[in-house]
Amino acid sequence: MRLSPRNRLAAATALGAAAVLLIAGPASAHVTVQPSSVPKNATDQTFAFRVPNEDDKNSTVKVEIDFPTDHPIPSALVAPVPGWTDTIQTTKLATPIHTDDGDITDVVSQIVWTGGQIAPGHYQDFTVDLGALPDGTDKVVFKALQTYSDGNIVRWIDEARDGQPEPKNPAPVLKLTAATADGDSAASGAKAEPSAKADQSAKAEPSSQTATTAAKSSSDSTARALGIAGIVVGVLGAAAGVVLGRRGRRADGSNASA
Repeated sequence: MRLSPRNRLAAATALGAAAVLLIAGPASAHVTVQPSSVPKNATDQTFAFRVPNEDDKNSTVKVEIDFPTDHPIPSALVAPVPGWTDTIQTTKLATPIHTDDGDITDVVSQIVWTGGQIAPGHYQDFTVDLGALPDGTDKVVFKALQTYSDGNIVRWIDEARDGQPEPKNPAPVLKLTAATADGDSAASGAKAEPSAKADQSAKAEPSSQTATTAAKSSSDSTARALGIAGIVVGVLGAAAGVVLGRRGRRADGSNASA
C-alpha cells in the first residue's frame, strides 16, 4: 500500500513523539538548591531550596532540609515564607571550627518548615542565607524530606555518583567551584534578596508560588533529557521518512509491473 507524503509525515511525527515520551517520561522535578554552583570564595551566600509538588492530589505540608556534619555550615538565617513556620536545629561538633573570631562548636544540622501548603502543580522557594561555606570540599550535599498531606514522605537523600545514572530521589547538591579573583561578582547569580522575595510571595499567594507548574521547576537532568529527546526525534523522523519512502517506491514498482 502506498502512503501519501502527508501520511508519511504523520507517521514520522508520531514515531518521534513516542521517543520523546520514552525519554522525557521518567525525568521529573525534584528538590534542588538554587543556584546549584558558586565559587568557594563567594561572599554572597544566599540560596533557595526549591520544592516542587509532584503529587496530583495532595499538597506538600512539611519540608525538612538536613545539613551535612562532615563539612558543617556554622550558621544560617532563614527568610520568612508567608504561611510557613521555620525551625532551625543545631548540633555540637566534636572538633570545633577555628576562625579569626574564635572557635565554633555549634553548627546548623536541620531546618524544618511546617504550617503551609504547596498545592499540586506548584513549587515553593525556601530562602536561606548561609553564614559561611565549608572548606575542604568541592560540594555540599543536603538531604531533604518532603511530607504530603496524605502522610506520604518522599526522601530526597540519594547522592549521585560519577559515571552512574542519576538516582530516583537525588539529594540537593551545591557545587563549590574554584575560587575567583572577585567573589562578589562571581556569586552575583546567587543573590536571592530574602526580604524582597518574601514580599513578592506575600503579594502573590501565601501558600506557594503562583502561575507556575511543577514542570517549570524541572531539574537540569530534565533539560538534558529533553535535549536528547529532540535529537532522537530528528533522527527517528528522518529514518522513518526514508523507510516509508522506500516502501512507497516498492509499492509503485509492484503496481507498475502489475
